[in-house]
Amino acid sequence: MRLLHTSDWHLGRSFHRVGLLDAQAAFLDHLVAAVHEHEVDAVLVAGDVYDRAVPPLPAVELFDTALHRLAEAGVPTVMISGNHDSARRLGVGAGLIRRAGIHLRTDPDGIGTPVVLADGHGDVALYGLPYLEPALVRDRLGATKAGHEAVLAAAMDRVRADLATRPPGTRSVVLAHAFVAGGAPSDSERDITVGGVSAVPTGVFDGVDYVALGHLHGSQTLTPRVRYSGSPLAYSFSETDHRKTMWLIDLGADGAVTDAVRLDCPVPRTLARIRGRLDDLLADPALTPHEQAWVEATLTDPVRPAEPMNRLTERFPHTLHLVFDPERTADDTGASYAQRLRDRSDRQIAEDFVAHVRGGATLDGAERAVLYGAFDDVRVDTTEREADR
Repeated sequence: MRLLHTSDWHLGRSFHRVGLLDAQAAFLDHLVAAVHEHEVDAVLVAGDVYDRAVPPLPAVELFDTALHRLAEAGVPTVMISGNHDSARRLGVGAGLIRRAGIHLRTDPDGIGTPVVLADGHGDVALYGLPYLEPALVRDRLGATKAGHEAVLAAAMDRVRADLATRPPGTRSVVLAHAFVAGGAPSDSERDITVGGVSAVPTGVFDGVDYVALGHLHGSQTLTPRVRYSGSPLAYSFSETDHRKTMWLIDLGADGAVTDAVRLDCPVPRTLARIRGRLDDLLADPALTPHEQAWVEATLTDPVRPAEPMNRLTERFPHTLHLVFDPERTADDTGASYAQRLRDRSDRQIAEDFVAHVRGGATLDGAERAVLYGAFDDVRVDTTEREADR
């Protein structure tokens, strides 16, 4: 069976205030064309269809058009909700839409009920695990602990229990939206850390033949059977080196992944990160290939130059982000505020602040638990309010 694995469309998102709706429409054109060209048997969309719980109307219209085109293609499609989606909104009309071959999996109670497809070798059961916010689903799933690993383990117990009732030889596929250990994040994913832990081990998914992951925006292979498709478009300059693709997966008669091919997605405009003194950037012939790219420029001038953005856009008209990182002398070892915060999570920044105001005294275990609990409460509250809007 041939599967097309994609995720993290984030319909309605912009890139540094540049609208991406046309680029997202071009990607969906490409997806539908790939379904026909490669004779795909099923499309898997592993969450974050929208960029926010209440998406703008043009994004909803684009999604509606995509559903119609996938239905017209006659190829079954399985979609799950991600942490950016409103599960309740995305799931509206799921029963009716299912008649057109579009299967929306947004309700945790349906985790153990697969979409069953068949080919010449027998059945393939596709299980959709929507994004599972631990505080909201722990009791429903009967998880023994709070946290992503516990709720995903409980969800997978339901998957394995259902699979055990299926005819011998039934192959299995799971769609999930989570941060799985070994994956490399970028700057454009929303933090889903719970209690200081965000990643879950790949072993949680033991017992199934293929796991189609969403959440991380870079295409990644964690194991031959556990993969991220990544987002089809870049949503931050941290993704400058990403190759944006979908996975074309061939599932053999015994459930083994017999072939895995990356299908490149359309690139609306290349990304470039350039660094140096302003005059050097404006004169360097090596930067000519970046003149039509979306540019993030880091200026290292010791003194901030006058009108830097205006001057940069004369050569690089699509400059979107400007960073100042002045060169320092050997005697000046002070790091800028941005440098001190780089690659640090919100929790680490908060811990540093508490230590600073207490004269260097770090948090003990109980205090850290209170701080992490506050972050968890805020995230859960935000999720609940978005769902109720």
